[in-house]
Amino acid sequence: MKTKKHHLSLVVLAGGLGSRFGGNKQIAEITGLGCTIMELSIADAVAAGVTQVVLVINQAVRSEIEHVILPRLPVGIEVVLVEQRIDLVPEQFQALVQQREKPWGTGHALLCAKEHVHNPAIVITADDYYGASSFLLLAEHFKTLTSWAMVGYPIIDTLSDQGGVNRGVCQVKNNQLVDVVEYLNIQNENGQIMGDNPQGIREQIAADALGSMSFWAITPALFDSLEAGFLAFLQKYDNGVRLEYYLPDQIQHAITSNQQIVTIYTAKESWYGVTYKSELQDVTGKLYELRHG
Repeated sequence: MKTKKHHLSLVVLAGGLGSRFGGNKQIAEITGLGCTIMELSIADAVAAGVTQVVLVINQAVRSEIEHVILPRLPVGIEVVLVEQRIDLVPEQFQALVQQREKPWGTGHALLCAKEHVHNPAIVITADDYYGASSFLLLAEHFKTLTSWAMVGYPIIDTLSDQGGVNRGVCQVKNNQLVDVVEYLNIQNENGQIMGDNPQGIREQIAADALGSMSFWAITPALFDSLEAGFLAFLQKYDNGVRLEYYLPDQIQHAITSNQQIVTIYTAKESWYGVTYKSELQDVTGKLYELRHG
């Protein structure tokens, strides 16, 4: 069967298990709107020109997505469901599967979508709301450029009142992403943004720093890199450690090795995400207000 050509796809990474949230937050409905955060993002993406949506899910939520969420999605788009399973590894690494409980990570999740994405794509996570204007930024990017891109959000606007958060802090030069440095337990302390750097040292983060909230614009060239990187990851994998294969690490490798440049855009509106279950009511209230004024 001939593969339908799309100008722009959306890949939604919804396969992770929300351990801190305490359940499958991908399918938590927004009170008053009767839909999930993921559905709002899909609607924004379709309005920006996306014609294909690939949902990377786990088996636990498949039935509810098929019977509840899919019928509510915009008409006229192609929707593909892909399961991220622990056993989706090359034959020579099947022994590792027996020791694995959690999914392999966001890099593996996107790799699961490889056979369905043959054109530029926007990649998001299911439990983050990025704002309609952010999808428009990346759709416009691909009208003139073939490089990868991302939308960064001011770190200060992504903090939580419920506790510290982990964020990738962007290092930027000439509107291009140079590096993403992972800081842990970021909080506002006495008017300063503080976080633990990769060496475990607590330090101040610049007030105007942008954070990577997993909002990427990629081309199919990334899939070959993901495949090679996953093989290397499995070869080094230690069963005694619950390591994950992260998408940002592979994008960073492409930057460092001069395979790709990643243009960075600054978000024009707020990001909303749910890390802790206690945040759901507050976030849903803000999203309801955003949609209804």
